[in-house]
Amino acid sequence: MSDQNAELDAALERVVEAARAHLAAVKAAAGRIDDDDVWQAYVDLNNASFAYDEKLLDAFGEVTPWDVESIDPDEADHRFATSADGSGDGAADPYPQVISVRQRRDYRVPSVAALLRVAETARRASVPDDEDAGPVESVGEAVLELLQAGDGSLASLDVPELEPLDGLLTVTEVTEPLDLEAFDDADGTGPFSPAEGDALVGRLDEHPFLPDDEDDHAGHAH
Repeated sequence: MSDQNAELDAALERVVEAARAHLAAVKAAAGRIDDDDVWQAYVDLNNASFAYDEKLLDAFGEVTPWDVESIDPDEADHRFATSADGSGDGAADPYPQVISVRQRRDYRVPSVAALLRVAETARRASVPDDEDAGPVESVGEAVLELLQAGDGSLASLDVPELEPLDGLLTVTEVTEPLDLEAFDDADGTGPFSPAEGDALVGRLDEHPFLPDDEDDHAGHAH
């Protein structure tokens, strides 16, 4: 076996080893985002694949299906704040505040009967066929039913049976995250009330965009 063939075999073996190491890191991360070990293993696999592809091209004029470019290991180290030998040299940088995003949007109900009907339709779709969905008896219950059907998204309220009015969104830096157990289920004010030390960063005013108001709203951000 020529030295060139031996180098190719060794380069291929490095690709296989790097692929196994990458898979092991991915399994260990269990879906964790921006895992340092996964990124390091990715860089190793990328560069091993690149090296093998280059050697195969030089030896036989052939290429692999892997369209990769070499990654500078020093830049990779900087990416996940570790030294070249894998030991950590970057300090964690946690933000001392918690960011709280709060939104209010108001609606007018043009037809109570129409809103109850659409909410009952949403309720029936969410219960098994052998169970009685029961009637929706109030406007508030109807809106809650639509929100539940839409997994809490305000987009689920974009229906003809609700006419959007003004709303607002605030971004606040808070000292402590929300503790749901600290508030009674019937308390709709406490979870939204600012606490001592909370700082309002800013707010965005929301104005409904209706086709009839196109000329009035043209050129304005919402």
